[in-house]
Amino acid sequence: MARMSEQPARWTQATVYPDMWADPDDDPRDSEASPEGELATLLDFLSGYRLTLRMKCEGLDPEQLARRSVPPSTMSLLGLLRHLAEVERDWRNWIREDDLLPQLYGEPDGDFHGAVADQAVVDAAYADLEREQSAMDAELAEHPDLGARLGKDRTSVRELMVHRIEEYARHCGHADLLRECVDGRVGQ
Repeated sequence: MARMSEQPARWTQATVYPDMWADPDDDPRDSEASPEGELATLLDFLSGYRLTLRMKCEGLDPEQLARRSVPPSTMSLLGLLRHLAEVERDWRNWIREDDLLPQLYGEPDGDFHGAVADQAVVDAAYADLEREQSAMDAELAEHPDLGARLGKDRTSVRELMVHRIEEYARHCGHADLLRECVDGRVGQ
């Protein structure tokens, strides 16, 4: 597997702010309307970070998506997609009383170790992520009270929502650096 050793030139499609991923008028994450209420705000931020992650992966082939950063890290954009699918599934386990769901990718770090440059693996990663996001969203939609405590550990819905946003935000930061190392594209 190739590593990110060559240094691509920095580039952007944006014309207004050259260090941004997209011009403000072309950015699908920007909207004029501000969400009303705490739950709507949390969901809006989560949606924005999910979209950002997908934007960071757009236009790359399987080899580029699977390209790892620097040894000994196993991190890649494809690994992040798989990792976040695994994490979405794990969050569902947080709110269950019993009957825990098995890991998607088996052994510890299987999400990153199995991120190989194969179109079938890429397609499966996107499908897994979409399925696990939808399933978690559906389960949490049944609990609109942010103060409700769920699962064996009695985690509040609010804490879980904030944790989800934090997880995506942190990994979007990783994705910024990974993408720039792959082809020089800068992001926001």
